[in-house]
Amino acid sequence: MKNFVLALALIVSIPMGTAAADALEDAVNNPQRTAAYTERDQYRNPLETLRFFGVQPDMTVAEIWASPGWYAEILAPYLKADGKYYAVGFSLTAKRTPQWRRNMANELIAKFDADPGNYSALEVTSLSVPEDTVIAPPGTIDVVLTFRNVHNWMKGEYAPGVFAAMYAALRPGGILGVVEHRAAPGTSVDMMEMSGYVTEAQVIEFAEAAGFVFEARSEVNANPKDTKDYPRGVWTLPPSLRMKDVDREKYLAIGESDRMALKFRKP
Repeated sequence: MKNFVLALALIVSIPMGTAAADALEDAVNNPQRTAAYTERDQYRNPLETLRFFGVQPDMTVAEIWASPGWYAEILAPYLKADGKYYAVGFSLTAKRTPQWRRNMANELIAKFDADPGNYSALEVTSLSVPEDTVIAPPGTIDVVLTFRNVHNWMKGEYAPGVFAAMYAALRPGGILGVVEHRAAPGTSVDMMEMSGYVTEAQVIEFAEAAGFVFEARSEVNANPKDTKDYPRGVWTLPPSLRMKDVDREKYLAIGESDRMALKFRKP
């Protein structure tokens, strides 16, 4: 009995190692992540955000417009052993894809090719409405994620098509997780497209029109310092800092934008 108690005491006193630690926390704290990316964790809160969306290591997950690979550095290693990660980039075949987005798509592929240890198990697909909308085999994805993209889809006038493509890729019961710059309620569509901030009501409208059911919201990425009334819209704030040295310290003190995190389910 004494030996058993001693052994139990030794086990309790040993610090938790990597193998026993939370796998998602390990992925977020991976020292191989780009240093400039980890500096933004204070605003993007990847651990809490992915936990809110319910991402598990044995899931099949698609990230829409994954360039430049900020979340890929977390999701690809996290899902490599038991799950699957679809990095859905900009289309290289669609006529409407501008050259700068083609460059980003190629840079993302090059990033993956340069590090097969972390990225060998993922699959790169693309999305452009209306030409290139099959992001994965229909009905096979557990979670679709998209970060700060809805305003781009609105400006391009193809947001409904993107939500339809995400719906088609998800299995019944699958989750759509949306993070977006959050506009004040009542903001006009024109102002949303110009400023980059979108109302929660608008995102919910797009999702429900595609067939999704709203599940929950999280304030994990809220920023009450963000007044949302800047000369260059959301791009006035870091990391873009479009005003360059004009009021730079002011905008750095505000930090990145106030963001919604909305969870939807495919019935």
